[in-house]
Amino acid sequence: MIKIQVGNQESKVFTEEQVNQFTKELDVIDLGSNIYSVLHNHKSHEISISKIELETRTISLTIDGVATQVKYSTKIDLLLEQMGIDTSASSKISILKAPMPGLVVDWFVKEGDSVQAGDKLLILEAMKMENVIKSAGEGTIKKIHPQKGVAVEKNQLLIEFN
Repeated sequence: MIKIQVGNQESKVFTEEQVNQFTKELDVIDLGSNIYSVLHNHKSHEISISKIELETRTISLTIDGVATQVKYSTKIDLLLEQMGIDTSASSKISILKAPMPGLVVDWFVKEGDSVQAGDKLLILEAMKMENVIKSAGEGTIKKIHPQKGVAVEKNQLLIEFN
C-alpha cells in the first residue's frame, strides 16, 4: 500500500500491484539533470524533479511546465497512522549554534518570527564564503544572540527558539 497526494488533490491509496501495473505502462527516458520524458497513454510529458525530501516524503516537481508537490506515505507510515502514531518529520528545535567560526553578515529573521524546516535564518561568512544557514526544524524565534557584523566561534549560540 502507498498513499499519494498530488498538489491539493485528495489523497489516494494504491496497492503494490496497482503501482507496478501503472509503472509498466510508462515509457521513461532520462534526459539528465533530473529531467525526464515520460510517455503515458500515447502522450508525452516532461517531468523535472527539483527536490526530494525523504524526511517529509515530499517530491517537488514540474510536469509540463506546471510546478506541484507530491506527498506519499509508505505501507509502514499508513500502519503507524492507523495506530495513532504521528510519522511527520516536522521537528521542533530549541537552539541553533554556529556550525563554524565566522562573521554574521545578515539576518533573514527577527525575534518573534515563526520558521519551518529549510527557512533561511542568516548568512555566516567563513573563509571569504557566504554560507546561508537554514532552519533544521520548526519553531518561533525567542532570542537572537549575535548582531549583524559580529564574529562568532564554532558552537556559539546564535538563536534560541520557543
